[in-house]
Amino acid sequence: MGRLKALKPRLTSLPRTILKPVTTGNSGAVDRSAHSPWRSLYGTARWQKKRRAIYARDGYTCQKTGEILFGKYPAPNSPCADHIIPAHVFWFDGRQHLFWDDDNIQTLSLKYHVNEKQKQEQDGMY
Repeated sequence: MGRLKALKPRLTSLPRTILKPVTTGNSGAVDRSAHSPWRSLYGTARWQKKRRAIYARDGYTCQKTGEILFGKYPAPNSPCADHIIPAHVFWFDGRQHLFWDDDNIQTLSLKYHVNEKQKQEQDGMY
């Protein structure tokens, strides 16, 4: 044990540029979290339990395409829990309860969610 205590830490001798986090032009995730307070809810155990219940309710079937979803993320045929009314629409007008409402969550394939649903949201169609 005495020898282990004698070892010097190696990370302190690295140049500061190596220890700094790599960021893109606008530090993306930090900015999004500040303007999207609901994002932190996606990492909670409550959300994980909720989305698994939604998958089971929908029979692991995409509610838009009818595709059976059996893949594991990031496969295109993996399930994705999607808010029918997106959080950015309802969050700031006092309807935060819709985040947890079963009637506002559906199962989509990851492929559909990434390609179609998010295009619709960007176009203002939800």
